[in-house]
Amino acid sequence: MTNFYTSTRNNNLVSSFSNAVLQGISEHGGLFVPKTLNESKIDLNALLNLSYQEMALVILSIFADDFSQEELKKCINLAYTSTFDTDEVVKVNPLNNASLLELYHGPTSAFKDVALQILPLFMLTSKKIQNNTNDFFILTATSGDTGKAALEGFKNHIGIKVICLYPNQLVSQMQEKQMLSTNGNNTYTYAVKGNFDDCQRMVKEVFNDIKFNNICKESHIQLSSANSINIGRLCPQIVYYFYSYIQLVKNKTIEMNDTINFVVPTGNFGNILAGYYAKLLGLPINKLICASNQNNVLTDFINKGIYNRNREFHKTISPSMDILVSSNVERFLFECSDHDSNRVNKLMFDLQTTGIYELNKTELEKVRKDFIAYSSNDDSTKKAIKKILKDCNRIIDTHTAVAIDCYQQYLSDTNDQTHTVILSTASCFKFAPDVVNALIEDSHHSEEEAIKFIQNYSSEKLPKPLEELLSLPTIFPKIIKQDDLRNIITERMKK
Repeated sequence: MTNFYTSTRNNNLVSSFSNAVLQGISEHGGLFVPKTLNESKIDLNALLNLSYQEMALVILSIFADDFSQEELKKCINLAYTSTFDTDEVVKVNPLNNASLLELYHGPTSAFKDVALQILPLFMLTSKKIQNNTNDFFILTATSGDTGKAALEGFKNHIGIKVICLYPNQLVSQMQEKQMLSTNGNNTYTYAVKGNFDDCQRMVKEVFNDIKFNNICKESHIQLSSANSINIGRLCPQIVYYFYSYIQLVKNKTIEMNDTINFVVPTGNFGNILAGYYAKLLGLPINKLICASNQNNVLTDFINKGIYNRNREFHKTISPSMDILVSSNVERFLFECSDHDSNRVNKLMFDLQTTGIYELNKTELEKVRKDFIAYSSNDDSTKKAIKKILKDCNRIIDTHTAVAIDCYQQYLSDTNDQTHTVILSTASCFKFAPDVVNALIEDSHHSEEEAIKFIQNYSSEKLPKPLEELLSLPTIFPKIIKQDDLRNIITERMKK
């Protein structure tokens, strides 16, 4: 079926996958969403003997509606062959009475690699399908991990330039070094005076500036995104939910068709939304447990039905989740309002003008059917890191620790014995000083000292790309103001 997509803000609009990927965001600021997923169910038994790549082909065939099987297979094989440090792409390992889904085995040691290794290939294939000869500017706002994954995925692709924005002094040292050291001839990185929400707002404002977009088009330039507002970024994440479930069946942790829980540390709601889409496709999920840090806007939204961004912004030791405006919630609003784009427009207008909106009773019941949410402050996150080292002899990153602390809160509240998968979203080495500080109170280790400590006190292996960064000299960022993005794009159009 082609024209599988519509828009959260105009459910009369129809789009193919290739068009949605190239546009990134739909007209009037809406996000592209599947018109329905309930008609497309995955046969779990048919996945039992498939590799990750073969499973990806089955699942992504539902979403890439106008790609041929050969085109899709080529994208998958190029993205997931010899680009990760494991042939499986992701790993599932036991952790106490739960399982840990390791999503950080890609070239930038974060879960974003799973999607951002394939998104550039989706875009290049989409250009051919759409007979689109424009050059593309990929605008990316990042709270830390998306930036490097996007830069790495898109670097040196002809006809594509990448502009990456991150909040100045609000990412880890390793994350910043990763972004600033990218050696692509088409990649540009800027630190913004502000937080992630400011970076994300800058990107959305440019997308919604019709006059500026027309100026770009006159120069045969088209703007798109590598953030999870792009449906091509979101769909590949659905695969690892199915893959982890099948691995649990194969190793006899669960029986086929048993329900399981997933705990997802998330700030922009994309990673957990992929789990929700997996459930719509037939994956037997009991609860999706949303884990937030002290910036707990999602916790209040899921548990109370009130989204309120009017709160203090906290700089935490889990910086990739330091977000107050979670873009992908809009896609979920489209689902829980029964695809009522007028309702979504009203809620988004309220958020833009007042900073707050509230679900009605029916909508909140739909949220609570699938989701539950908890939050963890820095102290509790540190305790979780220390406890996992003591109990399991493993060192985890700060975001995974948020998920583990939230899972413990969930168990204490519910005593739910359903087998649970905890998504581990980044290598502990990306946040080494904060990780070591959790293990040794008042630690003041440098990044290199902290990395050596982790290597000496655990079996964790330092990924080669991160090891190579340690020898690089300090690189200072280009810092820009929040109204500079149009000028930067205009400058890059001339070069």
